[in-house]
Amino acid sequence: MLLKKLRIKTINCQFVLTISFLLLFNPLTRAQEIIKDTVIAKPVVVKSNQKQKIDGIIATVGDYIILDSDIDKSYLEISSQGGSVKDISRCQMLGKLLEDKLYAHQAIQDSIIVSDAEVKGMMDERLNYMVQQIGDINKVVQYYKKNSVEEFRTYFADILKEQKLASEMQKKIIDGVEITPEEVRNFFKKIPANELPTFGAEMEVAQIVVEPKVSKEDKQKVIDRLNSIKKDVEDGASFATKAVLYSQDPGSSSNGGYYKMTRKTPFVKEFKDVAFSLQEGEVSAPFETTFGFHIIKIDKIKGQEVELRHILIAPVVSEDALKEAKERITAIREKIVDKKVTFAEAARADSDEKETRANGGALINPNTQDTRFELTKMDPTLYTQVSNLKDTDVSQPILNTDDKGKKTYKLITVTNRIEEHIADYGKDYIKIKDLALKEKQINAIAKWFDEKIKETYIKIIGEYRDCAFTNNWLKK
Repeated sequence: MLLKKLRIKTINCQFVLTISFLLLFNPLTRAQEIIKDTVIAKPVVVKSNQKQKIDGIIATVGDYIILDSDIDKSYLEISSQGGSVKDISRCQMLGKLLEDKLYAHQAIQDSIIVSDAEVKGMMDERLNYMVQQIGDINKVVQYYKKNSVEEFRTYFADILKEQKLASEMQKKIIDGVEITPEEVRNFFKKIPANELPTFGAEMEVAQIVVEPKVSKEDKQKVIDRLNSIKKDVEDGASFATKAVLYSQDPGSSSNGGYYKMTRKTPFVKEFKDVAFSLQEGEVSAPFETTFGFHIIKIDKIKGQEVELRHILIAPVVSEDALKEAKERITAIREKIVDKKVTFAEAARADSDEKETRANGGALINPNTQDTRFELTKMDPTLYTQVSNLKDTDVSQPILNTDDKGKKTYKLITVTNRIEEHIADYGKDYIKIKDLALKEKQINAIAKWFDEKIKETYIKIIGEYRDCAFTNNWLKK
């Protein structure tokens, strides 16, 4: 019964997260401006479910409102993304919209700040995406029924700010939830033996990576190019524009190179050291990380947090360097196949990948932080590379190009295979811990809603007062 309850909760959570993703992160989602609890003077007639109805305020959460038409628009947005709305009632959709408004309202009460620079960065990224999909910014403006690009940008900035406030509030609640080994043990003990989950077939994988050596001349060309960009910026050019044009960082180039970070943000040490050594408005000298060469410009410093822009350019690897790297990794493979060294010993001695070298090349699953990869959830590229390998087989040298265009050669081997099995506390601790943590997070969110609903002005009117909400929005 306990696992059934967890499954029900998980289904509810997945519904919330699915709708949350579509509504919070879909660039075509409509949010509301913040206004006081007033009555709309001139209701608008809209069509819904083939009937004429008057569009007006149906709910208020703090200073936020929800219109009846927002529910219709939410259905349209989910359908436009290929999602099914058949089993989502209007009451469920309103419940999700109420949650979003309460998150955003409480974020303001908790002094969660979303800066204008951050909103601008988000807007640039979303607009670039929309223009790529539709083909013309004016078509985007027309879709939203705005009179000009400027009017649309103002309107869209308010939408993005509300979405970001809501997501930051939700993150704050979840980030505060931790779980102890004792809680994990108790969670597992409460699951009846006949309800224990079954985990799919998995494997553990190791790799050896060899990076082509970049010549000093090629590195200097990149340094000179970044210094030239730096001089242009110091002479008045836009750093953000230069980042869009020249940066090779796919995570930020379309956003003008923008990042917001603290010392705890998971960036490489060299990057953080430079970022926190600069003053507002200062542009760094070119510096090197494992990704290539960077320059950074600090936009704003707020306590322990900095808002910055950066440009990444990686040196071009010559054909001679690639050939040399392939010869080197081929020699490493021959030593392993001839049993002169084990794969793990070769990884520790010869791999250029610092993240896996010390562990004998063992890969960490980025989704679980475990060494196991479930076959049905494995990255398709990695699965293709290992699916035909037998026990103790070592792949031929594989030329790999990452999302930044960096080329390396690697060898891959399967170090362990785990067949489909019923959950075992000792063998599957990390997965069981994840299940226990998710249950605790769901309970924390439910408790948060119970408390904040009591403290917040909430009003639901008309037929929607008859809804059987999951949360106690009607305060009965």
